[in-house]
Amino acid sequence: MNILAIGDIVGAVGCEFLREKLPRLKKTESIDLVIANGENSAEGNGVTPVSADYLLCSGVDVITLGNHAFRRKEIYDVLNKSETIIRPANYPPKTTPGKGYMIYDMGRTQVAVINLIGCMYMNALDDPFAVIDNVLDKINTKIIILDFHAEATSEKLAMAYYLDGKISAMFGTHTHVQTADERIFPKGMGYITDVGMTGPYESVLGVRSDIVVKKFRDKLPVKFETASGKCKLDCIKFTIDEKSGKTLSVKRLEIL
Repeated sequence: MNILAIGDIVGAVGCEFLREKLPRLKKTESIDLVIANGENSAEGNGVTPVSADYLLCSGVDVITLGNHAFRRKEIYDVLNKSETIIRPANYPPKTTPGKGYMIYDMGRTQVAVINLIGCMYMNALDDPFAVIDNVLDKINTKIIILDFHAEATSEKLAMAYYLDGKISAMFGTHTHVQTADERIFPKGMGYITDVGMTGPYESVLGVRSDIVVKKFRDKLPVKFETASGKCKLDCIKFTIDEKSGKTLSVKRLEIL
């Protein structure tokens, strides 16, 4: 089975570029399932019903989120009802909408997709290591994929070593910078520290560079605006054995 994980999609520009490139990419790479991080898919951060629907209609099967999951209140009801959009599992379940994992039924097999958020340099939430243990106790599928939305490389790598042999693949999101460390861990888990970003290439993490430069120079608040121009789509392809649930190969891609 070939599973494609797509990095943080930024704004309308990123959504449009994904719609342009994804159909052909799915065909050329023989993709069976597409997972994309959509927490920045709306203009100005967050995800809206419109941006989520746009991604799903463009060929994305499962949308994961992160620290901007609840930026837009209009998505709350959608999160409670949706079977294909998940938010980090370590948000408090009693006060936040949505769920932290889902089982995608593909007919011949099922794929569990889990979303977690890190603790280092992020908002204080439940321990992701304890939360993943709790989630895995509830899952009975061979193929398990994790989007770990975290800032620190060390936290992502520690999670990877902890989960090797327990899940099929883990990809990191949040930093918007694709790392060149894709690998298969000793017990068969596919991995990349950060899958990258889908959006404007000439930018600072998708934002107009002049705005970000002004913020750093003046030390004053600014209003972020999505950059325009040439785009890229960062993603990673995991080829997974359906019987064992182990990753057979990992292929990092940057589509321009």
